[in-house]
Order: sequence, then C-alpha cells, then structure tokens
Amino acid sequence: MSSATEPSFRQSVDLMFNRAVALMDLPPGLEEKIRVCNATYTVRFGVRLRGGIQTFTGYRSVHSEHMEPVKGGIRYAMGVNQDEVEALAALMTYKCALVEAPFGGSKGGLCIDPRQYEEHELELITRRFAYELAKRDLINPSQNVPAPDMGTGEREMAWIADQYARMNTTDINARACVTGKPLNAGGIAGRVEATGRGVQYALREFFRNPEDVAAANLEGKLDGKRVIVQGLGNVGYHAAKFLMSEDGAKITAVIERDGGLIDENGLDIEAVHQWIANHGGVTGYPNARYVENGAVLLEEDCDILIPAALEGVINLSNAANIKARLIIEAANGPVTAGADEILREKGCVIIPDMYANAGGVTVSYFEWVKNLSHIRFGRMQRRQEEARHQLVVDELEALSESLGKTWTLDPKFKERYLRGADELELVRSGLDDTMRTAYQSMREVWHSRDDVTDLRTAAYLVSIDKVAKSYRAKGL
Repeated sequence: MSSATEPSFRQSVDLMFNRAVALMDLPPGLEEKIRVCNATYTVRFGVRLRGGIQTFTGYRSVHSEHMEPVKGGIRYAMGVNQDEVEALAALMTYKCALVEAPFGGSKGGLCIDPRQYEEHELELITRRFAYELAKRDLINPSQNVPAPDMGTGEREMAWIADQYARMNTTDINARACVTGKPLNAGGIAGRVEATGRGVQYALREFFRNPEDVAAANLEGKLDGKRVIVQGLGNVGYHAAKFLMSEDGAKITAVIERDGGLIDENGLDIEAVHQWIANHGGVTGYPNARYVENGAVLLEEDCDILIPAALEGVINLSNAANIKARLIIEAANGPVTAGADEILREKGCVIIPDMYANAGGVTVSYFEWVKNLSHIRFGRMQRRQEEARHQLVVDELEALSESLGKTWTLDPKFKERYLRGADELELVRSGLDDTMRTAYQSMREVWHSRDDVTDLRTAAYLVSIDKVAKSYRAKGL
C-alpha cells in the first residue's frame, strides 16, 4: 500500500492544479474561484428493504457553474466520500473545458456495494436517490446532468430518467436529465463503448506524432505494442478490445480485483472478459499464468500501461518500479501526485485522465444534444448522402461505358462509398475529432513552453485558461 506521506486523491488534484496555475497569470481571486467546489449536497434517505428500513448516504457535488448544466457521473461504491466526490467534480470541470463540452463539473456517489443487492432492491434505492437529488434540482436537463460511473450503468440511468420524468410530467426534455441511458430509453449509439473508444483514439493521436512517441522512448505505431490493462470493466475492456482487434496491439497482462493474468504472447481479451462475467474474477482462467497479487503486474515490462479502475493505484510505493514507457490514465486519478513526479523524472510519458477518459463525457454531450433535439443523428441526411454518392457512381460507370470500357467499380468499395453515415458512425467521427483536437491543444502547450515538461500540466493550463475566460465573460 501507499506510504503515509502519500497525498489523498483530492490533495493530488489540488497539487496538480497548483503546479499549473503557478505558470499562469491569474488574479488570486479568480484562481481561488476556479479551485473551490461551489456546493456539495449530502443526502441521507431510508428505503424499506428485507423487512426493515436501511439508511443510505449519497452525495452530489457541483464544482463549477461557469457553464450550465453541470455534468458528471454517479458512482456506487463503499468508498464514496465527500472529498473523493469533490475531487472528481473538479476533474470534470477541467475535462469538459479541455474537450470543449459546454458543461460545468459535477459528480455524485452513493455509499453502497451494489453486488450485495438484488435488482429490484437496487431499483428502489436508485429511484429514491434520484428523487432526493431531483427535488433539489441536482438532476435536471438544464442544471445538472448525471451519467454512469463505477458501479452504475445503463440500467441505473434508465431508472433515474424514469424517476425524473414521473416527477416532471410536463418537461418535454425530461430524457435529457441524464446520459448513458439504453438506446430504447433515449440513449445514443456508441455510449457504452465511448470511454474505452476515447482511450483508443487518444493513443492513435499520440502515435501520429513521432516527436511525442520518441519522448516516451518508443518508436513506430501501435501495432505490436505490449499493453498491460488494470481493470477489465467497461472502460478497460473496450480499450483493450479495440486496441487489440483494430490496432494490432498485444494485451500481455490484465489485472483484476482477485488477481492478474499474464501471457507474453498476448491474451484473448474476449475470452478473459467472458470468464470474468461467468466466474466473477480471473481466478481459474485456464489459458494464461495466474498471479494472485495482481498489483505486481503493474511493474511488468511493457510499452503501454492502462490503469482503468481505481484512483491511486500507482503511488509512492510502486512508482519507481513501473517499467512502462507510456501510461494512459483511463481511470480518474490512478497516478498520485507523488508518483507522477517520480515517473516524470524517469522519462515516462503520462497521457492524463482529464484527457484520456473524456470519451464518456464527449458522447454524453452528443446524447444530451440528441435528447434536446428529439431526433437521432443521421435520420434526416443519411439517405440524401447515399443518393448523392449514387449519382457520382452512376456518372463514373456511364462515362466508362461511353468510352467503350468494361471498367466497373469494385463492389466492396461501392458498398462502403454509397453507405450514408448512421448514428454510430457519426458518434465515432465526433469523438475522434474531439480527441484529436484536444490532444493537439495540449501538445502545442507542451512543446511551445520551456516551463511545461509534461502533458498533465499542459492539460491543466489549457482547461483552466478556458474556465477563466468563461468567468471573465460573465463579468467576474
């Protein structure tokens, strides 16, 4: 475990914020306004379960309302506390600013182990939690829009959306009160995979820049790179799956709560994921070497390390032993401030959480817009695109015929070219564009300033500057 001198997650966020603002010329009052959390609400509510009343404690923290609504997930975990929720809300503010999603930062949590409850019990608890938040406008399409986080998913978001709609029967935009919903409840194609897909797009953009790849003592493209993934939940699983199947990366180790698996030749991620779904962990998986203390696999030699579970897993106790040349933070705050310093001195490049896991909030933004516009993306233009493409194909083939040629277009090319973009393709296109643009904004600061030596500081500088501009525009 980490040393006693290790800063907490919230202190880590504050330390990293301080490191960035020290390089900026902000008035002290504005700096303080951006730093502090505007409000945190603690709700305690009772639910009749199993013949008695159980009391639950939940939080919703609003960090910054420089833009509204504020946005941020709701997590279900026993370790949820005010400090953690406030730190995560602050990260959401900076994350939304960095990827130009027009939201302030918020976060919520409920102290509960969801695995201890049956589905109907979780529904009762979730609906009551949603009621407590919604009646305080802490769930509202124009003020506060939650999303899934650790321990929650589409199912919980559908319950929350329905509970809000029951309380606000005349709100035409009720579905926009929460994102990450199932498709049949107003969700958007590609939301479940969004954070993992964002990690993939972030790595692709990193590897498009040879200068950055060299800074991490790497070379070439993603193809063949050895990757270790810590946490094979929604984010880690999708990131690993796409990197392996689409980019040719090799997943050499996976770390879960009950241990880890390692295979230098590469793991079959689908098989491992299925095993975890059926057995609740990696123990007993037959096609790889099992390591009981999974955390030691963080220190295995690899090209890319993807911590995709909890905060603080790379800390003062193990940072010096990390051999990865590149770390991409798919989780929130997996590298503590102390470990960050050690890793930077070693020459390890870290793609920060604020950017790396912003795929979720980016696609949540698209879902929110879809709900407000009441029409799915692609519905109005898809067939028109196909018709225009068909005109080009017909003209080319007619030209070939008039010249007495027997030339025709390849049927596979024709099929791909003629197909108009559906919602999933548009979502992926928007996410890819967002991740590329945000990376370039960080990279420009990283390479243009002598006093900025890492991507995290660059990310904070870009995002804090945007938040500061928003506050100035409001007259602060």
